[in-house]
Amino acid sequence: MYKRCHFCGETNLAVYKRCKRCNAKLGGNNLLSFVFAFCGVLFYIPANLYPIIETNKFIINYTNTIIDGIFVLWQDGDYPIAIIVFLASVLIPVLKFIIVFYLLYSIKKNDCSFIKIKYNLYRFVSITGHWSLLDVFVVVIISGLIHSNSIFVVPREGAVYFLIMVIFTVLSVIYLDLDELKEKCGRNCRS
Repeated sequence: MYKRCHFCGETNLAVYKRCKRCNAKLGGNNLLSFVFAFCGVLFYIPANLYPIIETNKFIINYTNTIIDGIFVLWQDGDYPIAIIVFLASVLIPVLKFIIVFYLLYSIKKNDCSFIKIKYNLYRFVSITGHWSLLDVFVVVIISGLIHSNSIFVVPREGAVYFLIMVIFTVLSVIYLDLDELKEKCGRNCRS
């Protein structure tokens, strides 16, 4: 098992507490993880309140927030796409926030119960973290592909807020240090 230094990028053996190149502490910074997660929540609110996309058809303009887009897809009968957008844009980000704050709370309170479940939750948020960028990529691809004299699509400020939220949540997971909980509990917790 290896750990990567957040400062210089050196790959170190997991048994090392400090980086062999720059002597920085290996592992995360839970305070910084909390700050990033909190900023992610702050940007998640306007990401859902502001329009994420604007569609211009002839002379009519439509702006849709994430939730509006889900409802439009559902009403048009595109149930699988509506479910995927709901999962990727609403449910998974909220679950990630809840899980990250739960893990940070567990570390702060030295809660050693259900440690294997906590590691599995950490794996879940680290795997799904980058997939939240899917929404932003879809908006950018649609706006790049659909341009004609009568119809065009423009990304709006909600997409920017969503992108910033995803970046903050990915950073919060990167800096989350569950090994600190393992050290405080004094046993090998990984499965």
